[in-house]
Amino acid sequence: MVQRRIPRPKDLAPLLKFKALEFNLKKKRLEGALTINDLRVIAKRRTPQAPFDYTDGAAEEEISLARARQSFKNIEFHPRILRDVSSVDTQREVLGGPSSLPVAIAPTGFTRMMHTEGELAGASAAHKFGIPFTLSTMGTASIEDIAGVMPSGRNWFQLYLWTNREQSLELIHRARDSHYDTLCVTVDVPVAGARLRDKRNGMTIPPALTAKTVLNALPRPEWWINFLTTAPLEFASLNSWGGTVGELIDQMFDPSVTFEDLEWIRREWPGKLVVKGIQNLEDAKALVGYGVDGLVLSNHGGRQLDRAPVPFHLLPAAHREVGGDVELILDTGIMSGADIIAAVALGARSTMIGRAYLYGLMAGGQAGVIRALEILSEEMARTMQLLGVCHLDELGPQHVTQMQELVPINGPSQKVKS
Repeated sequence: MVQRRIPRPKDLAPLLKFKALEFNLKKKRLEGALTINDLRVIAKRRTPQAPFDYTDGAAEEEISLARARQSFKNIEFHPRILRDVSSVDTQREVLGGPSSLPVAIAPTGFTRMMHTEGELAGASAAHKFGIPFTLSTMGTASIEDIAGVMPSGRNWFQLYLWTNREQSLELIHRARDSHYDTLCVTVDVPVAGARLRDKRNGMTIPPALTAKTVLNALPRPEWWINFLTTAPLEFASLNSWGGTVGELIDQMFDPSVTFEDLEWIRREWPGKLVVKGIQNLEDAKALVGYGVDGLVLSNHGGRQLDRAPVPFHLLPAAHREVGGDVELILDTGIMSGADIIAAVALGARSTMIGRAYLYGLMAGGQAGVIRALEILSEEMARTMQLLGVCHLDELGPQHVTQMQELVPINGPSQKVKS
């Protein structure tokens, strides 16, 4: 029989662990976020539907994005035991410069629409963590603004080739003169994808004040106060543009771009040159001959062609075929540090995060981006320790198996003819 007694005060004292009250509500909610998905939940609660869906959504039925995320869920790790993992190192050289993590912040357009601190918050957080920040052509901070925030940081600029090449050349020269070290040319947008959430929301840039948006704003007053009391939303690097957003997109997304245009860019750009939007092995091999330094395996976060190839699936073959000639960067679907470690193990020199950082931005501005990077950093270090590795260079295919799910009915996909 269990003998019972009345607990004594000295027995209860060690059990009383009341937390001090936290009056900083932003700090409280961000500290409560333990995963990127937690930040997404906060972001959805605090951001109006149209800008949240612009960030969260993808093209058409959003199958490409779902498959990309599922590809990371389908991996199996292979840990090794009895290794000294008391200290791990997540640093490595990426495109000729240091990076404290195998991560760069991806280019995102209209970023101040998600939170008024916009790209400046992302760039400042990237500088704090010692990782690259990529500014989009369609960013709401200018090339010079980011250079001012990160004068000694890893600044990358993402370029869309315009139908008017002189306008593209002006941006290239401004990035060069502002000491950006890498130019990232996006090539998977001959036309804009069908972002159905945006159409259903009546999405405009900037967001319009309609009956629907006003009702949606009522539980989110902070976003609207920030939006209405700060500078108008504009494409900051395109200070000479006088047309509408639709006209701008028609000018920016040039369906006539070919491989030969890269030769012209290579002559004009003195730094590292990266091509973003690679979705098949034939294109990856063809680009090696055009003087590029890196390739971003990406389907634009599922925002262009729905049912596009999964970049993570392409990674092992791309590493075997071109990994000795160019650095491979993986984009699309990354939501955890474990995803990043799996990508590195299968041949990625680094990765890019878009939504993962924007969820943090919407959840809490610069502090939210810092929290997103903290989460990813902690997850990366823990995954490495559990795998039994201390340095990124120790990771390899022996640590990861991509589990089979989508298998072509008629064998390998048909080769794409150039």
